[in-house]
Amino acid sequence: MTSRRPSRLVVSSLLVWMASTSVQAGTSDHKYEPNEHVELWVNKVGPYANPQEAYEYYTLPYCAPDTKHHPDVGKEARHNELKTHSLGERLGGHALRHSGHDLTFPKPGSEECTTAPLTATQAQAFVRAASDQWFYQMYLDDLPVWGMVGEMLPEFNDKVASSAQQKNAISDLDHLDQAVVPGVHSTSTSSTTPDHLKAYVYTTRTLTVSYNGNRIVKVDLTSDPASLKEIKEGIELNFKLLVKWESTLLSYHSRFDRYLDHAFFKHQIHWFSIFNSFMMVLFLMGIVALILLRTLRKDYARYALSNQTAGAENESLLEGGGGGGGQPMVDENGKPMVDQDGHAMSSNTGGSGNANTTEDSGWKQVHGDVFRAPALLPLFAAILGTGWQLIILTLGVILFAVAGPLHGQVHEERGEVLHAIIVCYSLSSIVAGYASGKFFKQYDSATSSSALPSVRPGSSSSSSSTNMLWQATMALTVFLLPTVTVAILSILNTVSLYYGTINTIPFLVIMKLFLLWIFVSVPLCIVGTLMGRHSSAGGGGAGGGKEHFPCRVNAIPRPIPEDVRWYGKPQNLIPFCGLLSFGSIFIELYYVLTSLWNYKFYHVYGFLLGVYAILTIVVGMTTVICVYFCLNAEHYLWQWTAFGCGASTAVYVFLYGVYYFIFKTSMNGMLQTVFYFGYMSLIALNLGTLCGTLGHMAASKFVRTIFQNVKVD
Repeated sequence: MTSRRPSRLVVSSLLVWMASTSVQAGTSDHKYEPNEHVELWVNKVGPYANPQEAYEYYTLPYCAPDTKHHPDVGKEARHNELKTHSLGERLGGHALRHSGHDLTFPKPGSEECTTAPLTATQAQAFVRAASDQWFYQMYLDDLPVWGMVGEMLPEFNDKVASSAQQKNAISDLDHLDQAVVPGVHSTSTSSTTPDHLKAYVYTTRTLTVSYNGNRIVKVDLTSDPASLKEIKEGIELNFKLLVKWESTLLSYHSRFDRYLDHAFFKHQIHWFSIFNSFMMVLFLMGIVALILLRTLRKDYARYALSNQTAGAENESLLEGGGGGGGQPMVDENGKPMVDQDGHAMSSNTGGSGNANTTEDSGWKQVHGDVFRAPALLPLFAAILGTGWQLIILTLGVILFAVAGPLHGQVHEERGEVLHAIIVCYSLSSIVAGYASGKFFKQYDSATSSSALPSVRPGSSSSSSSTNMLWQATMALTVFLLPTVTVAILSILNTVSLYYGTINTIPFLVIMKLFLLWIFVSVPLCIVGTLMGRHSSAGGGGAGGGKEHFPCRVNAIPRPIPEDVRWYGKPQNLIPFCGLLSFGSIFIELYYVLTSLWNYKFYHVYGFLLGVYAILTIVVGMTTVICVYFCLNAEHYLWQWTAFGCGASTAVYVFLYGVYYFIFKTSMNGMLQTVFYFGYMSLIALNLGTLCGTLGHMAASKFVRTIFQNVKVD
């Protein structure tokens, strides 16, 4: 047994190291000597309106440049050679291949090639690309450039060429932004193109490379409108690439700033949304302070009055008396208590009737059931463990992105955010195991100690049942999130494989992820569960590791009243809690979704960290209010209610995703629709688990606090 442990540790360490260093594989110092070769990589081509409908560049019948990398040259030809990618790059849908062009630093030049006569299938591919507004992406020295495949134009003449020239003066990508109208979900294909429009393809492109010293700082790609050629079957297309080199004084360290839409992300509305969310936090905290604390103070005074009255009655009965002359009643501040008529109350004026009126309702009545184990304890413990893992994972990734100036901006490296998610998920698995194991131990111990006399906690049947529940908790914690994630991604991968896009996850990448999970994530989760099971939770005491709740759990559950007001029913409060939480993040959600689906580089991670903190506070405050109302209505099953209050935020997030799809994008087709709602489902499920766990944490601390400060006979 001891000989296996070092080997497992070595394997786990190697896998984490492999994941952590894979991002740097194949990169250089971005410094070039004169006459040194510069690689131009082609990444993808596809409809601009559908980000996930991306194909390999040479899916279109482009010809191979007549250079030393041409396939007919020999084995040394690198045309269409696949670049080495990291896990994050492959998961992010990147598939860079060598363009076949031979660029030399810093020598201008031109390269061209001519296609064979286009077949009907090849011509139709170009027609479809022009009709559906396809664009392509290339990388030079890790700087992306974009260009349009073609245009749908009427009969080409000087007037049309001038109009196309004006469009091209902006940039290919800006032209696409203007052409693709949000909210218009076109289902048009080449077969439904108006007869007066014809498909044209750009055949001449100019690549302008700006350099400062020995480093490349800027890359631009423009397509010459005069080179537009109509696509017909049997035509031969002559493609030409002109390469220009320009010296500049631009700084290398700021070369990526031109890709960051500062006007969009740092707009006044963005700042206002943060301020608005902050004011909501202050408002909710004020509500909790002014209403809950004052209400609880009155509750404590009312219960203190009940205890004083009951004690006075017992003393009078023991003394054999019952007349007047009782002691005046005071509250917790020493002030005299008065009845409804304004008369001072004494220990014998309240009588048994007053005691009954003060004790017949309220959250104190459920003290014997409020710490009862929730239904489906193993499942609930596993969900909470997964939620804590997502909390740590999200915080870790955001902090990693915020610290970009120290280790390199994450938006400048392809797939680095996904890579950080993989590493943080693997290492945070121990948190999931510990949180689920500790929670299960707390409530399983409480349930065992309050069991009926016929069921002895120390019996063999009880021990066997507990061990089975422990195993179920551990298994659910290990498999719950990966199973849901793999199920959704498997559907998306199948659809991608059917359509032949570059978003298909290769088998080798799947195997690497599986090995990372089986050798790192699973062992850490199991270790965390064992740590939680043997932890000394809740203050310790003579019981060793047993949890000590403020109140003992009754053996027989108390019936839950059904005739309560609407605000005492969880199903009425949960949607309200989710709406408030969603209101604190929906502006930032718009920016995040725009980055995911509209080709923008998200870089304001300070905003994201602030919104994450605001969301944590808002979810906690709203859940505390909801749980207090439910307990006051004697609905003591607060565990799932608290989780639902936070998790309901995900429902509004998904509904907003539907709104965003309809009104803010122009996505169309089966492939893109499945990918969009598949990813939105995954985002909503993870966010719901995270927010539900935050809500449960706040409610748990609140419930413990109020029952620790009340006297229970």
